Amino acid sequence: MPKKVLIQLDCDPQPSTFDAIVAVDAGADVLLRHGGVTPENVVPLVHGGMFTRGGPDLAATAIFVGGADVAAADAVAETVRKTFFGPVRLGVLVDPAGANTTAAAAVIAAGRHVALERASATPCRAVVLGATGPVGGRVARLLAALGCRVAIVSRSRERAADLAAGIAAQLPAAAARIEPIEHHSSGCLPGSAFAQAIAGAEVVIAAGAAGATLLDEAGCRSAASARVIIDLNAVPPAGIEGVTPVDKARSEGGTIRYGALGIGGTKMKIHKAAVARIFADPTAFLGTAEVFAIGAALDAAT
Repeated sequence: MPKKVLIQLDCDPQPSTFDAIVAVDAGADVLLRHGGVTPENVVPLVHGGMFTRGGPDLAATAIFVGGADVAAADAVAETVRKTFFGPVRLGVLVDPAGANTTAAAAVIAAGRHVALERASATPCRAVVLGATGPVGGRVARLLAALGCRVAIVSRSRERAADLAAGIAAQLPAAAARIEPIEHHSSGCLPGSAFAQAIAGAEVVIAAGAAGATLLDEAGCRSAASARVIIDLNAVPPAGIEGVTPVDKARSEGGTIRYGALGIGGTKMKIHKAAVARIFADPTAFLGTAEVFAIGAALDAAT
């Protein structure tokens, strides 16, 4: 069997060192790291991986698509998908800014304590803060796909509505369970749609940008029904006051709390397993749903 070669396609000028180290730890023997990748220049890079090996040896080459600009990486990934033909294809993992693996880890952590999938007519109520960011949007999609009633909270009503419409287009059955909410502060104004969503939420997940507090301590106290609160921001100040980055299933006042580092172990396991998968299956094209499925299988096995 030839050496495992991972072609790292990064939209940033310099490819991510983090992604490279995880790939090596996941079993890649050789990394071919490319920065500044765009839909316009990616095809020759993909062809180089497709046409240098044949037969079963082709499975020893795989592609990772990353970068801080999630939309740009998604556009590159779509071009990569269209470049393959017939059996001549490579396993692909798409994880720009760690958005897919982080979102999967957050939802899996919540699902350890709350039944997200329910056969009853009463779906789990979830609030996603910073929902229109790269991780938040994926968290909202995963929760909606599981059948949750999801409040999509953003400072922009238009962006929240666009995300809700996008999820509804992908998951028509979830359309009635998605509510876009515009909210500009970290507090809960009594009687507001945001306050009502927080008060009824069983799961609250914050996925906002670093440096922004999205829910203050009073807001946390308003979340009387919350069984799980997750803050994916590791940089002070906290995205949710009272949650620290190292919290890992910490119980406080009847609520389970996770911080970014508390989620990190699950995220890393998923990332490594996904890299292993694209070498094991050259037909694999791993996006949000596929990465979540890998994580769910890992969690079920532990």
